Amino acid sequence: MTAAPLRPERREWTVDDLGELPNDLRYELVNGRLIVPSPTHLHQDLCVEILLALRANCPPEYVVSLDLSMKVNRRNEPRPDVVALRPDRVDRSPVPVEDAILAVEVVSPESTFRDMYDKARVYAHAGVATYWVVDPLHERMTLTEMLLGANGEYEVGVHTDDVFTTERPWKVTIDLPALTTRWAGLRERRGA
Repeated sequence: MTAAPLRPERREWTVDDLGELPNDLRYELVNGRLIVPSPTHLHQDLCVEILLALRANCPPEYVVSLDLSMKVNRRNEPRPDVVALRPDRVDRSPVPVEDAILAVEVVSPESTFRDMYDKARVYAHAGVATYWVVDPLHERMTLTEMLLGANGEYEVGVHTDDVFTTERPWKVTIDLPALTTRWAGLRERRGA
């Protein structure tokens, strides 16, 4: 089945419009904006490392996944780089955002504002309890942990470039200095 061509004149998309996209196209819908990401190996490698750190102590009542579409509302279907969720509907796509307990985004040069602000608002208003933003774009990689406050907005719990250890959503340790070294080594190999 061939999908209709994308209509560039469209200014705002809804989930109802997504059927017009080719079946094999990876996309996100954030605040009515269609985003077609094209992650690099560096980005994906970092996502896998975060997934492995989360999976190390993941209790059996949860699962951790990469790049999974989350149904929020008519104007939002984000794809967190890494997500921890209840496994009740893991055979669906998109998965209802209510199943997510943690969303993680890894910043890319073109996604900084979207990851730090747009997606933070979307996930907070959807009730995702914890949101991490990992930023590898500076000399030292940082992780910002945002926690859902009583007012329905995120509050910064931790911002660090050191070893990050938390009990939310379960015991997890992310060694940011080691990941910074790995990231720099991968970049050096490509001659950047």
